[in-house]
Amino acid sequence: MTRHDFTSDNVAGAMPEALEALCRANHGFAASYGEDEACTRAADAIRELLDADAEVWFVACGTAANALCLSALAAPHEAVLAHEHAHVVVDETGAPAFYGAGLALIGLPGPSGRIDAAALEKTLRRGEDPHWQSPAAISLANATEYGAVWKTEAFAAIAAKARAGGLKIHLDGARLANAVAAGFEPASLARAGVATLALGGAKAGATPTEAIVLLDKSLGGRFGARLKHAGQLVSKSRFLAAPWIGMLEGGAWQTRAVHANAMARRLAEAMPFRIAHPVEANAVFADMDRAAYKRLREAGWFVWRVADGSVRFMCSWATTAEAVDALAADLGRIAEETGARPKARAAP
Repeated sequence: MTRHDFTSDNVAGAMPEALEALCRANHGFAASYGEDEACTRAADAIRELLDADAEVWFVACGTAANALCLSALAAPHEAVLAHEHAHVVVDETGAPAFYGAGLALIGLPGPSGRIDAAALEKTLRRGEDPHWQSPAAISLANATEYGAVWKTEAFAAIAAKARAGGLKIHLDGARLANAVAAGFEPASLARAGVATLALGGAKAGATPTEAIVLLDKSLGGRFGARLKHAGQLVSKSRFLAAPWIGMLEGGAWQTRAVHANAMARRLAEAMPFRIAHPVEANAVFADMDRAAYKRLREAGWFVWRVADGSVRFMCSWATTAEAVDALAADLGRIAEETGARPKARAAP
């Protein structure tokens, strides 16, 4: 039997708090296209989380959330800077360019998914040129594609460099819950000058729902029309908004992420292969050769080899200690059979 426990954090079902709120929203009749009580209440909960007066819209998937955010920050003849392995660069099938009518993505290097400040400065020094798409914005992620967490102060510093270079800031917050569970302050985003935020619901434990948060409210003009044009202005928006009420009002969005992060640490402690990136959120990345990876798949564990060649193990709100221990036992056996030896781990 194939097990998907660690394939991604979007393979788990929805947390009980989200489902209960969804069921409550199903009673009776409500206004459509975001004019209902659930949308208002969920948006207020998000504004409270961020301690900011922001405009909030709900969409059905993270690809649309990120792409629509970026399309509001860069014109078709402009570019968005991002980490070279960021989700918006390697996993969105050109959606930012599609929604942005041709905007470009420029990948920058940096350890564990965090953009290197020197690389950012070098790109900004290139300046304006009519023969290339000059950058108008930057997309950052917290937690990053490699499970690293920007600390509050470090995020503020990279954001300040971006703003000084004239860039607007977007945050891919698909796993912001895990970053917050690791100590990142969500209220710092507005202070850091983030203009748009794609706030993650599905990976945090909701049904399919993501929140577009316009911390720069000047971007809100005709944004509803932008969503409608993109096929993301959902008529029964209460079903996208309600899970957020369940997750945020009782704190489950963060406490469930605390559990996911703890399960990743448990797996890391038992990992017999070299850990490729610091374990700071809910992911463990291990260096496994082809033979070991093949045996892991044959043992029934479906996990991905990612852009840098490491193998990714994702934990979720629903990951159990028993599942971690079962995976760890198989990894230990495979390491012994293939002659792998534990090596020095990546520096935190």
